[in-house]
Amino acid sequence: MESLDFHYAHDEGKSVWSHCIVTSHIVSGESSYALNFRNYFREEYCKAHGVTFKSKNDLAIEMIEAYETDENELVYVLMDSWYTSKKLIDTCNSKGFHVIAAVKTNRIICPQGISIPIDDFSTRYIHKSDLRSVTVENQGTYWVYEYEGPLSDLENVKLLLSWKNDYTASSKPQACILCTDQSLDLVTIQRFYHVRWNIETGYRYFKELLGFDQYQLLSYVGIERFWAIQFLTYNYLEFQRNEWSKARDSMTLGDVVYRIRQEYFGQIIVNVYHQALERKPLMEILTFLKINIA
Repeated sequence: MESLDFHYAHDEGKSVWSHCIVTSHIVSGESSYALNFRNYFREEYCKAHGVTFKSKNDLAIEMIEAYETDENELVYVLMDSWYTSKKLIDTCNSKGFHVIAAVKTNRIICPQGISIPIDDFSTRYIHKSDLRSVTVENQGTYWVYEYEGPLSDLENVKLLLSWKNDYTASSKPQACILCTDQSLDLVTIQRFYHVRWNIETGYRYFKELLGFDQYQLLSYVGIERFWAIQFLTYNYLEFQRNEWSKARDSMTLGDVVYRIRQEYFGQIIVNVYHQALERKPLMEILTFLKINIA
């Protein structure tokens, strides 16, 4: 199988022999579509095979730059801490996009002009009286400290240090969320960032419903084509979900797949019934259905 390499898998806590891709997802209203993907190759692999190396941040920047928007469209780019770099945020700013993203607690902030890592600041200087209790729909209650100012090599951002459900003295924040839109309140920032979960549920549907990681192709070109077909299939299911949800309660992609399978099975039954009415021989019906009986 072409282009395999060792890539670190967070769910397994080790490097595994695999392919690696960077993906993007788009959410608008009630619609949630798998948008794009880029292949990632480690620098050592690129040197050995004469391929230009691009980091995961570089690949993410490519997809952001390729995204076309309407003139009045308001775009928020959501990402985890792996992609929160100055280069990527500057790319978003140049396109008029806002960023809401997780950041690691070892990043440097400058409260009152003093440089200090976020985790040190939170354990040494933050007390419960400095926090605000924020309740976000369907997500529970958070204790939040709001900071505005420089963050590492970024000039001015809004940063939320949050503890879910309860706050323990001298503890590091469970999440740090950066926002470049200074006009948003704390609840809206947390609610918007939660939309990023769509990419995680998208991965689950890709793997469990569509077999995204079950290919057995040897050619990497063939594997890329397989992924492209998977993206098209996923988005067809999402389009169908939106259409069917208009006539009934909201559906999941799993509900859509189940309904399609049931309707297809029903069509087979109807076809067999009509064939039987026409007194077609059993073997002819089985041959038409491509069913072999020993």
